[in-house]
Amino acid sequence: MQAPVVVLGGTGVVGRGIVAAAVARGRPVIAVARNASALDALQREYAQACVSTLVGSVASDAEGARLAAALRTLRRPFAGVIVAVCGAAERGRLLDQPAAFLQRKLDLDLLPHLAAARYLLPLLAESDRGGSYVLIGGPGSEHPWAGYGHRSIGAAALRMLARVLHDEARALAVRVQLLTVDTPVCRAQACARSSPQWPSALAVGQRALALVDRDADAAPAQEVVRYAGTSNAARALPLSLPRQSGEEGRLRAPGSKTPVSALSQGRAPTTPPPSDTGTLPLPVRCLHDARALLDALASPALPPNPHQEPSS
Repeated sequence: MQAPVVVLGGTGVVGRGIVAAAVARGRPVIAVARNASALDALQREYAQACVSTLVGSVASDAEGARLAAALRTLRRPFAGVIVAVCGAAERGRLLDQPAAFLQRKLDLDLLPHLAAARYLLPLLAESDRGGSYVLIGGPGSEHPWAGYGHRSIGAAALRMLARVLHDEARALAVRVQLLTVDTPVCRAQACARSSPQWPSALAVGQRALALVDRDADAAPAQEVVRYAGTSNAARALPLSLPRQSGEEGRLRAPGSKTPVSALSQGRAPTTPPPSDTGTLPLPVRCLHDARALLDALASPALPPNPHQEPSS
């Protein structure tokens, strides 16, 4: 039998997708969450599969230590740990909140990842199997997510934490990676109403398990792996790149012949460097903001200001 995968946050949206992906592969899974009733419902759903549940938390060092002790009593070697924990997604301007708001968000969204790593990385190392430790990151880690500035700060901090853990865990012979999902993840019951660029939780779970199952003798693993689904990023961004000679790289608003020079100054936006998983669409709220800006730029231009100095 394959070694099980431990899924932290197993009853959340992404966590349930990971559990479903593991069951589809016939891999044993141990789902960890704080809510005992939600875990009971999960186990009933997969009553015919090899799904175990464990009530636990990594909200603090003490809880992380208790969880590691509980997992150690199972006396089973683990193939990997997938951490899919995240706080609530409140919306609002960061400047409108006191400093304590950001501190509380980091306490909820970032520090549990450190508490988990401090106690579960040594646990993985004990099995001497070259296990994998995969963190799931959300959108906004590279570019600010409008209305969710605190999430962007937390995501960026998690990205750096993953890099640090990746380096430090080499001494334990454990591979640490961050799977960053740069769009929201659609819920199973609401996928039809979600943006077509949003991946399903099952798809994210399949990608996370692929990182766990990577051959220990393969090439050195990247610290940060971008998730990319089958959607085309060019469809997600409401801009067209003309192909006429001499006009490459000039952006135009839909329905307009006027280059969007205010956005690009005659140049196409820089394309992110390619990764092993392809190109990612922008968060949907960023796209809405971009559409609104392009609609304004595509409207009839105002008459020139006679008092304005000519540009050089």
